Amino acid sequence: MQEVEIRGDTIRLGQLLKLAGVVGSGGDARELLASGDVLVNGEREERRGRQLHPGDVVTVGELSLQVGPRPRPER
Repeated sequence: MQEVEIRGDTIRLGQLLKLAGVVGSGGDARELLASGDVLVNGEREERRGRQLHPGDVVTVGELSLQVGPRPRPER
């Protein structure tokens, strides 16, 4: 499982797929989601705008991505 660090508390599914390099554009994300091959926490998801939170797991075929927070710098 690959962890994808995000800056804020949430990220949209389409943005996560682009950030992780699974797709190259929003249009590619739309096509991938329409294929029915994307699962979020084990459930099929077709909405590009689905809000994801740290701990959520996105599965595309054999690839699993876990949303993780960006580590805070130590002071």
